[in-house]
Order: sequence, then C-alpha cells, then structure tokens
Amino acid sequence: MTVPNVLLSGIVGSTAYGLAHEGSDIDRLGVFAAPTEALHGLHTPKESHVGTAPDTTLHEAAKWCRLALGGNPTAMELVWLPDELYEVRTPLGDELIGIRTSLLGAQRVRAAYLGYATQQFRRLEARGDGSRPADLRGRTAKHARHLKRLCHQGLELYTTGQLTIRVEDPEEYHAFGERVAADASAARPLLSHYEAAFGERRSALPERPEEAAAEAWLRRVREHFYRPEGR
Repeated sequence: MTVPNVLLSGIVGSTAYGLAHEGSDIDRLGVFAAPTEALHGLHTPKESHVGTAPDTTLHEAAKWCRLALGGNPTAMELVWLPDELYEVRTPLGDELIGIRTSLLGAQRVRAAYLGYATQQFRRLEARGDGSRPADLRGRTAKHARHLKRLCHQGLELYTTGQLTIRVEDPEEYHAFGERVAADASAARPLLSHYEAAFGERRSALPERPEEAAAEAWLRRVREHFYRPEGR
C-alpha cells in the first residue's frame, strides 16, 4: 500500500505494548495529508487507507485529529510511541507529537478508554466459560490483555496526562489473559476496580481538549500541501 504525504507513522499494537509473541502480526499506524486542492472537489479523498501484509492503517490528518480529540486510544498511542518505533517522522509529524497533551480532555479520555474496555469485557462475557476451541481461547486471552491494558493506560493518562505505551510486566498481562480465557467472569473484578478508580481519582487533564491547537496544526498542514495548478 503506497500512500503519499505520510507525516508520521510507526509500529503500534502488541509489539509496542511488549505483548507480542512469536507469530504476532506487526501493526502500523500513521497520519497522511491529502493534497489541499483535492479537498475542494466534488469527490473528496479517502479518509483512511487500510492494508494487510503488512497490517497498516493510515488516517488523513483531519480524521486523525477528530479521533484524537475524541480520546480514541488507538489514535492517541501514535503520538506517544518510543522513538525507536517511529518509521516516518517529518517536521509536521514532530509538531503533532508536540501538541499531544493539548488534544486531551478528562471527560473524553475517561469515556473512550472505559468505553473500549467495557466493549472488550462484553465480548469476553458473551463467550462464557473456557470450553471452546484453542484458537478462540487465544483470541479471548488477547481481548483480555487489551482490556487490562486499556484500563491501566486510560487511568494513567487521566490522572497524570502522560501515556506509557509499553506495559511494565508483560507476564502479568499474559497470565491475566489465560485466566480470563478459562473463565470470562475473572475479568469483572478488574473492570470494576478501574471503574471505581476513575470515579475516585482527580484528573490532571482539563475538562475538554484544546481544539484550537489541532485546528492550527491542521491549517499548517493544508498550507504546506497546497499546490495550485500551474505552480
């Protein structure tokens, strides 16, 4: 998959979290800029490009900003990666990393991270006990690990304004995944703990994100990729 004007991209997912195992897919996420003049035509460009081999998702700059301002966990991790996991970094990409804290709002972070974690729990709950094929048990364990990660990272972001991508103890996450794969109800105490923690802890974030920072960055992107015909 070839997409022009990639501003920032890197390796995300299990590899970034430190939860990958032999045979795990390597996931990539990035932001690209559509040519500015293409945004004014009858048919606007695609906002996302998704490809496999390798697994890659690229969002157009405006869409990525909307996702990030909404607290989307997957979008947000792109601007908190360790340096060695970035594969494309441009000056505009570095600017985006530089405004990452401005994109955070307490209400949206709490709703997004707890919301995604709750979705994972409902998937697990629907599968019942551990009497299932090995491949389904593996997917269940994976969803359980993501549930735990979303809860931990969301609370960290909510209370400190910082996001650590790599988990501190990968083995703890794998053990939790196996427990939940055997009995989905084992995930309920963890989710309940984090629901209570979000309610009790004070957030380091403002109530709402600073949309003006994203708007100013996006306008710089549009100016940079404005190529009037004939010039």
